[in-house]
Amino acid sequence: MTTDPAGPRTALVRPRRPADLDGCVAALALVHAHSGYPVDWPERPAAWLTPPALLAGWAAELDGRVVGHVALCAAEEGDAAATLWRARPGRPGPAVISRLYVSPAARGHGVGAALLDRAVGAARDRGLHPVLDVVAADPAAAFYERLGWQRLGTAVQQWGPARRVLLNCYAAPPDRAAAG
Repeated sequence: MTTDPAGPRTALVRPRRPADLDGCVAALALVHAHSGYPVDWPERPAAWLTPPALLAGWAAELDGRVVGHVALCAAEEGDAAATLWRARPGRPGPAVISRLYVSPAARGHGVGAALLDRAVGAARDRGLHPVLDVVAADPAAAFYERLGWQRLGTAVQQWGPARRVLLNCYAAPPDRAAAG
């Protein structure tokens, strides 16, 4: 984790605009080189950041540069966390948090948590419950657990013809505002 000796800086999290895609792709390339996310580099990264099920997306800026991204997507067939969430009757439908990343130099400034908060709020505003999955070997799981996300279970997915991937699936903690 990188910290700034001058102290913490505040990121601006705002709706992603089409003009942000180049900056989002540049930050994603840094994350991929540093942390291996996404596992497989997409052939068309800007399109990968804009999947067909996209409900909304946000970019994070720090010092005028795009340093992070998150997407909120409608649950589709094959979404592991959404499938596990739906198996528990009597709950609101799921919305999938996806494509969450923060460039390595911007970590340690609360950017990831701010992006996640924005997407969670948008899901709840739609009457949906946020869920996500993360590759089991990815250290990002500790980030979600620190923020109170509840593990729903694990799932195996087939990625391409020769790779099976173990995913940890999570649901956002209960909405305290609605509960109280």
